[in-house]
Amino acid sequence: MGRVVRKSWWAGACALAVAVLAAGLVWFEPWALWVDETVKESLPSAGASPAAGTAGATAAPSPAPAPPATVARGTFVSHEHTTTGTARIVRLADGSHTLRLEGLDTSNGPDLRVWLSDAPVREGIAGWRVFDDGKYLNLAALKGNRGDQNYPLPAGVDWSAYGSVSIWCDRFDVSFGAARLDRA
Repeated sequence: MGRVVRKSWWAGACALAVAVLAAGLVWFEPWALWVDETVKESLPSAGASPAAGTAGATAAPSPAPAPPATVARGTFVSHEHTTTGTARIVRLADGSHTLRLEGLDTSNGPDLRVWLSDAPVREGIAGWRVFDDGKYLNLAALKGNRGDQNYPLPAGVDWSAYGSVSIWCDRFDVSFGAARLDRA
């Protein structure tokens, strides 16, 4: 009888260990650390609206749209993971704004987001968890952990109210890296 109980106990313990291991793998996604996703988006430009004309009338050539202008920029510092690259807020010809990440290189991870925040950028451990303390704007999921990518800012958002951008791991509430946005 003692052997049967002992075998049942071991079977239950093994089943529990497998369940805990599977849950841990799903939660932490350790394989993401070895998978890089590279994005190569070009700088966006706002298209010129077509000229409205009447039949038979010669339309005057419309002026060329203004080139995209950088209105703020910053360089990433590392937090939880080594992170390099630059961040720029770019004003397009139509007046809209886009956050552009250039030369981004960070670790991949679960549930990475791009946040604008009013938190100051601090180097080292002191800066890991400050970005959700105040006002922040969750722009989108990070498209890739490497490369150049664009994140349109929602219409009506005052980007100047946010002094930093963070690559934020929403699963573990920690910044992988951040850049202070200084006006250009």
